[in-house]
Amino acid sequence: MAAVSSTSTLYEVLGLTMGASGHEIKAAYRRLARSCHPDVVAMNQKQTSANEFMKIHAAYAILSDPDKRANYDRDLYRCPQPFRSSSYSSASMAAAASAMAGSSRRTYRNWETDQCW
Repeated sequence: MAAVSSTSTLYEVLGLTMGASGHEIKAAYRRLARSCHPDVVAMNQKQTSANEFMKIHAAYAILSDPDKRANYDRDLYRCPQPFRSSSYSSASMAAAASAMAGSSRRTYRNWETDQCW
């Protein structure tokens, strides 16, 4: 089971580089899910495994969605990695969790607003 650092990026959580394809992201998620899922580890490791699995799932939820991944990448580039602090990483993981929870900034259009009269 891979240890997940609190200062790692979502790419590092999945063991990927920033240019990873959608297929590579899915494959890494499935590989890690099989080894870290709380249902497949020993009883004495369930809590640690559950925390790691939640981080892995949050990383996959962001990186597998093209819009969320683009937003995450933009945020990652705003704060250069060599000077990144653990507070930034905590903030980025919190942003990932809130994005995963469904807080979407999309505006939905309807027929009345789409018409040009």
